[in-house]
Amino acid sequence: MDYKKLYKEKLTTAEEAVKHIPSDSRVVTGHATGEPTVIVDAMVENYMQYENVEIVHLVAMGNCGYVRPEMKGHLRHNAIFVGAGTREAVNDGRADFTPSFFYQVPKLFRTSLPVDVAIIQVTPPDENGNCSFGVSCDFTKPAADSAKMVIAQVNDQMPYIYGDNFINIKDIDYIVEVSKPLLELKAPVIGDVERAIGENCASLVEDGSTLQLGIGAIPDAVLLFLKDKKDLGIHSEMFSDGIVDLYNSGAINNSKKSLHPGKMIVTFLMGSKKLYDFVHNNEMVELYPVDYVNDPLTIMKNSKMVSINSALQVDLMGQVCAEAIGLKQFSGVGGQVDYVRGTSMSEDGKSIIAMPSTASKGKLSRIVPFLDNGSCVTTSRTDVEYIVTEYGIANLRGKSLKQRAKALINIAHPGFRDELKKEYAERFKEDF
Repeated sequence: MDYKKLYKEKLTTAEEAVKHIPSDSRVVTGHATGEPTVIVDAMVENYMQYENVEIVHLVAMGNCGYVRPEMKGHLRHNAIFVGAGTREAVNDGRADFTPSFFYQVPKLFRTSLPVDVAIIQVTPPDENGNCSFGVSCDFTKPAADSAKMVIAQVNDQMPYIYGDNFINIKDIDYIVEVSKPLLELKAPVIGDVERAIGENCASLVEDGSTLQLGIGAIPDAVLLFLKDKKDLGIHSEMFSDGIVDLYNSGAINNSKKSLHPGKMIVTFLMGSKKLYDFVHNNEMVELYPVDYVNDPLTIMKNSKMVSINSALQVDLMGQVCAEAIGLKQFSGVGGQVDYVRGTSMSEDGKSIIAMPSTASKGKLSRIVPFLDNGSCVTTSRTDVEYIVTEYGIANLRGKSLKQRAKALINIAHPGFRDELKKEYAERFKEDF
């Protein structure tokens, strides 16, 4: 097959490509920093053409113009993870939220949320006509695999990344060429609290561990305290710039991994150009769809697996809410439960929920007697193992409700411990 000829035949502009999106369709867009912003923005500009088009994705990093009030009746967002650009619309009722474990999202696209159109961003094709999905394999590849129509933003600045991370030109319907820097994730500010949490988490990481890290200041702070560790590996839904520094320090070499030894396995990436340059044509880094990477049955095959995730609140029973503030949806389930459960089945695995002890600039305790009214349980009390704050580590595995409450109160902010102890005394009919 003459891929160059086929490529030219499918070339068009973003403005023309989005005219092929039918009304009453479901559109899935590429994820996070892999968002095909030129095509998405063209769809928003063309919104008057559409009726009842649903736009589905997880983390949004682009302009999110499809959630503006004037889109009503034309474009409506269905978030599987709520981000800063979509949060207001979801909580105002102008957009929807569908809870799901991250690893099950591809299954949704094959069953209850069938995909009409996938809008993706990929690299230019190789000599076999294969384009890499670059930084966003996750649900993006499965969505493209099952979609009736695929519109691809081919960007020569997208890093070429290996793994099960490719689509062939013959499986793309319309191609829009761009040359544009990828969206970047700003580096978080790491303060004294985050450093203390990072040091506590790092104390649980043994040489030869395989790591999963989330997004933000706490995971990045953990990395600061791992540079003296040996033979670390990566199996994570994502990683960012901090992994590059840890790899350069020699702490990461993936040599002790029991699954995919010698490889960093992820499903998407978020970071800066520093990260994108590191992963480009790097045979040590491989991306696979999220229904493989985040499947607990895959995760458990990594011995000494350590997962580190965050929370908004933890109650005295150990129930974790990581996604809502009362009835207001803040984020989503994401991959937290995938990794907590996979890690718990791993040989010598450790799952960690790490968070500052307070919120709202110290006005609120994150360790609470009860989760806020209307909040949901993201990770159940029976799944939770370690809870970490800047004040210490609470191991809840195998602990009674009374023991759990004591351990959590001991790592709460000192300013809130008295009221938590009062709740303890009322609940358990004894002094703390």
